[in-house]
Amino acid sequence: MVRKSHGYKTRHCRNIFRKKVRQRGLPSLGKYLQPYKVGNKVDIIIDPSIQKGQPHYKFHGRTGTIVEQRGRAYVIKLRIGKKDFYVISRPEHMRFRSEQ
Repeated sequence: MVRKSHGYKTRHCRNIFRKKVRQRGLPSLGKYLQPYKVGNKVDIIIDPSIQKGQPHYKFHGRTGTIVEQRGRAYVIKLRIGKKDFYVISRPEHMRFRSEQ
């Protein structure tokens, strides 16, 4: 008997993207209206309350540069090791890079 696949989202821990109890629900409108421009540095932080436009979970917590805009989404260039990755993500799953 071959095991039935339930998709790639079931391969990791279920609680990895769970929100805190008091932060549950949809985000505020300001999250949608953030003005991102080409060249901005952004962090990819996946919001579990919005499934549309989510990047792959392996890019969660990574920092990249916005390369272009495609409709409502943005193309983000990530450098992981010696390789470049281009990730398509909606602005709900991004935030400006916090300088440390």
